[in-house]
Amino acid sequence: MKLPFTVEEFLEAFKNYNQSVYPMQIIFYLLGATVIFLSIRKVTNADRKINVVLSFFWLWMGIVYHLFYFAKINKAAYLFSGIFVLQGLLFFYYGVLNNKLSYKFRFDKLGWFGALLITFALIIYPILGYAFGHSYPASPTFGLPCPTTIFTFGILTWFDKKIPLSILIVPFIWSIIGFFAALKLDVREDTGLLVAGILGIIIALRNRKITYSAN
Repeated sequence: MKLPFTVEEFLEAFKNYNQSVYPMQIIFYLLGATVIFLSIRKVTNADRKINVVLSFFWLWMGIVYHLFYFAKINKAAYLFSGIFVLQGLLFFYYGVLNNKLSYKFRFDKLGWFGALLITFALIIYPILGYAFGHSYPASPTFGLPCPTTIFTFGILTWFDKKIPLSILIVPFIWSIIGFFAALKLDVREDTGLLVAGILGIIIALRNRKITYSAN
């Protein structure tokens, strides 16, 4: 299927976004580091704070990026905006209002795999992007859909309570959309989305069998 925009227009959308919202990119990294810290070192209301951040990430992507930047080159962005906002509201509903989403890093295979995904999203992704010729500001930064979806899946591997499956649907859908778009647009760093999407299935299967006791 032919995309309604060129690679140049796609990268220009990133450039316009990054130049307009700076220094939000730094704030996103600080918030990401906060989520990691709260997942490892549990403090009062740590889970609610994590979910506030995750909710903010998805609402920001849905409202700011999709509506004000991506929609200029792709009308499907209006649909994407809606599902991203829905995901943000789900994090807020389940994780903040009802406290049903709890996270804790564990020294098991899934925990370390999640840590690898988080590292990929925050560090390896921009390095690969630069190596593939996507230099800032014309590059997808953390806080934009693809690296943030990978980060989200990484955090979700650290679940400490049974996760409502509805939490996994939108990130999984975007991992598929983003992966196939990456193939057409030659944004090779986004191939990490396929791994994240597969991980989403693993989380869903494990979620049916195991419910960790919240601490």
